[in-house]
Amino acid sequence: MRIVLTGGGTAGHTNPNVAVIEGFKEKYPEVELLYIGSENGPEKVLVEKTGVLFRAVECGKLRRYLSFENVKDFFRVPVGILQARKILKEFKPDKVFSKGGFVSVPVCIAAWSLKIPVILHESDFSPGLANRISAKFADTICVSFEESKKFFKRRKVKVCGNPVRKMIFGGKKEKGYDLTGFTTEKPVLLIMGGSLGAKQINDLTFNHLPELLKHCQVVHITGKGKGCIDHVREKLKDYKQFEYLHKELADIYAITDLVVSRAGANTLAEISALGLPSVLIPLSLKASRGDQIENAKIFEEKEMAIHLKDTKQFTDIIIAALKHLDSFKKVKNEAVEKIISLLI
Repeated sequence: MRIVLTGGGTAGHTNPNVAVIEGFKEKYPEVELLYIGSENGPEKVLVEKTGVLFRAVECGKLRRYLSFENVKDFFRVPVGILQARKILKEFKPDKVFSKGGFVSVPVCIAAWSLKIPVILHESDFSPGLANRISAKFADTICVSFEESKKFFKRRKVKVCGNPVRKMIFGGKKEKGYDLTGFTTEKPVLLIMGGSLGAKQINDLTFNHLPELLKHCQVVHITGKGKGCIDHVREKLKDYKQFEYLHKELADIYAITDLVVSRAGANTLAEISALGLPSVLIPLSLKASRGDQIENAKIFEEKEMAIHLKDTKQFTDIIIAALKHLDSFKKVKNEAVEKIISLLI
């Protein structure tokens, strides 16, 4: 059996595919996999690390605003469709799994034109523009939330959750404590703002550290180049700062009691799969299409997180959450298994 995976433009559209690849390699190593992405996107590096063959196609970024780049990208899409058709004809996959992002659109259209079944996955509560287009060419649509079904009426929709990488489950508490120098005497608060960091969350953390450190130990992932002054950082007891963590993140997760983060779908999938409660500070409508706000609202309604709407309550909400960790609900993530069952 042969499966093509596609999606990219951001790590958020790639890491779930990496999780699916891991699932195939563990349970169905005989299945042949091929990944179609963009030449310059993060998906190329992330996928090549898994050992899966990678092929690149042209793709035009789908913008919601007026830009001269839209004119150039308009011509890249049909080129990408032709390139994807050629690759699909050569590889002859049984199905295509699309995770979204602008690179997936030409691949989904090409697969549809060749009558190859397309399984599409949407991580967020509401679909982005790329998935809204690709959904027209999909046979089955997987969503992370039951409430998301309404966006794909008259389509075959399966609630699968969001696939997460296997690496996050292998953390060791001993290594986490060694990395941070922390003890078991106070709870551990993990603060992060996504792979690039978040200035808003960093500033809130720096401004409220003295009060927070009275109640917990803080691991702060700032993003590259966004840390605070070294001599201040080194003098703070119970505070450990990193610009970025890769494999070590699993060990930090292992000692974490509460997470403060943005509300990106993949971050939420990971921390919920680990049973970690969270305080969410989503990107505003000025910086996004509002998908993170929707995600945060859903997680709060499911009693898995607190959506921080007023940053003036930053410290009060975190301290209250630390005192009531048992009140947060936990869920089991079976997304990889459900998705693979649709592809096999």
